[in-house]
Amino acid sequence: MEAFSHRSMHEWARFVKASGFSMPQFFLLMHVHHSQHCGISDLSEHLEITPAAASQLADKLVQAGLLVRAEDPHDRRARQLALTEAGRELIERGIRERHRWVDEIANRLSEEEQAEVSAALTMLAEVAGASGLEAPPHENVQE
Repeated sequence: MEAFSHRSMHEWARFVKASGFSMPQFFLLMHVHHSQHCGISDLSEHLEITPAAASQLADKLVQAGLLVRAEDPHDRRARQLALTEAGRELIERGIRERHRWVDEIANRLSEEEQAEVSAALTMLAEVAGASGLEAPPHENVQE
């Protein structure tokens, strides 16, 4: 399990680096993708970094055309971040690449082995969901 996780993160990091971004920037984009839109305080809490560091990361991604800042409809003083079309395309390309890599690995297994792996992953997902487990926060994501 550890070897698979390590290799998976290595492949993910390779995609991010080839795209010209840092892992913290990509984590931020993924969080905005899953949240649809969010504020700096939400990002800083999720990434466990200061609001200033989250703002700096976001600024670079706004400048790169991957994020846009918009007024929060519930609080005109607050700003929300959302993905631009280019940001969505980058995230979707990353997800497709990750799926391609997993499919490539799975295709090396027999149908019986694929069924066993699928059953085991289903069990893990159910246990994680039933216990309220979330993915661990990203550590040391400041640039």
